[in-house]
Amino acid sequence: MLNTLNRLIDGFSWCATQLASVAVAVLTLSMVYEVFARYLFDAPTVWAFDIAYMANGAVFVLGVAYVLREDAHIRIDVLRNRLPARLNGVVQGVAYLLILAPFFGMLSWIAATHTWRAWVRHEVETVSPWAPFMWPFYLMIAIGLIALTLQLVAEGLRGFSGQSLNAKKEHA
Repeated sequence: MLNTLNRLIDGFSWCATQLASVAVAVLTLSMVYEVFARYLFDAPTVWAFDIAYMANGAVFVLGVAYVLREDAHIRIDVLRNRLPARLNGVVQGVAYLLILAPFFGMLSWIAATHTWRAWVRHEVETVSPWAPFMWPFYLMIAIGLIALTLQLVAEGLRGFSGQSLNAKKEHA
């Protein structure tokens, strides 16, 4: 049961990362187009800045859950390296499952409700001459935060059960 749940959550994190890959492609193509339009044709776009900040924000928030899954984030291991593996798992379980997951769960809820409100109200970016709809950007943030929350739950459960990725690396 636990392994099935963890695989589902890991899969959701992977899907969020694939969305981040699409955002990178959109960001790259839009910036290349903007450079050509601006400098070769002297015709800058009105939408390039909006695409840039939305895609860039999406890349970071959509990829963070997968980074957690792969244990690729930066941390200071001074205390962690001195603790026994089982105690490390308990500390990880408490930190991820009981502290961070509820916090990011609340942020996910806020992001999801903000996305819904933007959809219903047809909210647009008010300081942009292009005035794009905001709900797609908010949706990417909500998906990324939900993925992170679920990944925190999975990693917390792995920590409590002694199946953390770090334990696997140490025993390999």
